[in-house]
Amino acid sequence: QVQLVESGGGLVEAGGSLRLSCTASGFISGNNVMGWYRQAPGTQRDLVASVSSGGSTTYGESVKGRFTISRDNAGNRVYLQMNDLKPQDTAVYLCNYQARLYRSWGQGTQVTVSS
Repeated sequence: QVQLVESGGGLVEAGGSLRLSCTASGFISGNNVMGWYRQAPGTQRDLVASVSSGGSTTYGESVKGRFTISRDNAGNRVYLQMNDLKPQDTAVYLCNYQARLYRSWGQGTQVTVSS
């Protein structure tokens, strides 16, 4: 199993920045994808950004050019740098780990952007 612990959420004004961190522990496969999803009340869970163990990245359309995902060399920590935040970015942000058919989720961290 893989456990995920997130940190870095909070309250920020529109136009501000936040950086989220997620640390994975447990049995981490050498071939995996880690990323961030977000979910606002009454909406579906959407991909924000992901990065593979090989370094390939994917971004949701609404965050391209504003958010940057990265991971450390050890491969068990992923970061999400969020710039130019907008009120519509307000949501619970959840870290995700995927390796083949296995999937794990973090508890989530709240990001609130005030206008």
